[in-house]
Amino acid sequence: MRHAEFDKEKVLRAAMCTFMLNGYAKTSMQDLTKATGLHPGSIYCAFDNKKGLFIAAIEQYQQDRNEQFQQLFTNERSAIDNLGDYLGLIVKEGLSCDATQSCLLTKSLSEMGDQDEQIKQITCNFLKSWHQALAQVFDKAKQQQLISQHSDSEFLAQYLVMGIYGLRTIANTQPYLEVLLPLADKLLRDLVND
Repeated sequence: MRHAEFDKEKVLRAAMCTFMLNGYAKTSMQDLTKATGLHPGSIYCAFDNKKGLFIAAIEQYQQDRNEQFQQLFTNERSAIDNLGDYLGLIVKEGLSCDATQSCLLTKSLSEMGDQDEQIKQITCNFLKSWHQALAQVFDKAKQQQLISQHSDSEFLAQYLVMGIYGLRTIANTQPYLEVLLPLADKLLRDLVND
């Protein structure tokens, strides 16, 4: 049997955007074939079914976000400056008013968490790894003596995640720089002055 040839990352990113825009339940195979340019048979051959494509899209999303995170945090700048840039990126995504800039992991967990244990586990694991990566950034900030040595890196990571969720939520109703930027700045100050 001959396997279809296509740019897998391009297909997964197109599917990812479609799932972020519509949600899993409201995304039809017709939506996916239109977005990816693949015939239904090719989707079934490569991913088994819609759920298989969804899981592959979540994995691509996580890989893309990990690469973005690494680029932001692996440089000679201070951990706090990098956190400021990271929050700036979150604000920029919020200002775009683009549904495809939302977090696929939290959207998936909200929609599918109670319905599908496999998707719940995958998204929870990815969110946990993001939290751990943020905790490591706070550990680095402590090493650089930019925050108190008594600061709890795990707690600060949780606080930052809560703030990021809040920024993304507010951006849905108030996608304005004069609203989001002061909130992001306050969040960063609160983290540094813990």
